[in-house]
Amino acid sequence: MLVGVDIRRAGGFGVGTYVKNLLRSLARIGPENEYVLIGGKEHWEQFPDLGENFRLELYERPWDSPRSHVEYGFFIRRLGLNVFHMPHRWVPLFTPGPYIATLHDLNNVFFPREDTSPTRERLRSSLLRRGLQRASQIITVSEATKRDAVKHLGLPAERISVVYDAVDDELAQPVSESERTRTLARYSIDDPFVLYTGRMQPQKNVPRLIEAFAVVKAQLENHWKLHNLKLILIGDELSAFPGVRHSVMRSRIQSSVRFLGFVPTETLRVFYDTATAFLFPSLYEGFGLPPLEAMAHGTPVVTSSVSSLPESVGEAAVLVNPENVFDIARGLRQILLQDEQREELRRRGYEQVRGFSWDEAARRVLEIYSQAAGGGA
Repeated sequence: MLVGVDIRRAGGFGVGTYVKNLLRSLARIGPENEYVLIGGKEHWEQFPDLGENFRLELYERPWDSPRSHVEYGFFIRRLGLNVFHMPHRWVPLFTPGPYIATLHDLNNVFFPREDTSPTRERLRSSLLRRGLQRASQIITVSEATKRDAVKHLGLPAERISVVYDAVDDELAQPVSESERTRTLARYSIDDPFVLYTGRMQPQKNVPRLIEAFAVVKAQLENHWKLHNLKLILIGDELSAFPGVRHSVMRSRIQSSVRFLGFVPTETLRVFYDTATAFLFPSLYEGFGLPPLEAMAHGTPVVTSSVSSLPESVGEAAVLVNPENVFDIARGLRQILLQDEQREELRRRGYEQVRGFSWDEAARRVLEIYSQAAGGGA
């Protein structure tokens, strides 16, 4: 097959991580196919060792450019592809079939942007539905997301295949003691800490996370080991989310909370590896990779009992009600203080992570490519 893949979000987190790991695995297990990667030179540089059956078709207009919606389909058409894969939900207008779209989540459906006018939001919703409804096949990253797509977008279940994500290969690499010492010294960290990684958007539930940490912090103020417990948040820049800052101020724990923004992969894995606990009480996730990333480094996880998270973490995490601050605090206190449970969660976490594989994901995606190519436009 001649397969086209849009790589214009390569290099970032989320979709970028998905594209990077999927293409690396496709290079390993699908060498009989030819792959045309569509994007800019900076995106192509993210894939230095894919093989001679991968080539770049230069298209430098951003994926969310209005002009891209108009001209992108004509650009794709001239490539003569057997199948085209848009690795996220925003399929440009006039994209020729057969094509596949990956639906990672329905964030924009359940949590529409507050800074967008109702008219613009309706247009975005219409474009989303149109692009997905015209797809030959749709990939979702969890059964929960598939159910949501059928219920809330009216997509046909028979055209949706679930292909699970897996932990990024680079992020799962073990951490050396010298690497740990050097990184923690750079950030002046020498106390035990609870870790959160991800965005600060409303569905991530960060204000309740902070309040729950404040409750546990007060309960452990005289604990021989955890009296200096800190909370470290890695992800968005705090300046864009004043509500999160206000939560810290209301809880009066400013001296115990650190916001680090985005950090490189080699730094992130040190924090995963060193954290005393990982706290992720999200209200909604399409799959929920961060808890698995923490498990890959043996860190006990507290996460939500809703959305796709029970599906991704299985029985390897403490599940809590994300809308109840005191239940989140209960779960966090439980894994901080119960040593036997910590060890059991660590063991189960390693097993849970091994249940997800990018090579297995790539095999399923190759099957979907074949089905779509055989079905025609």
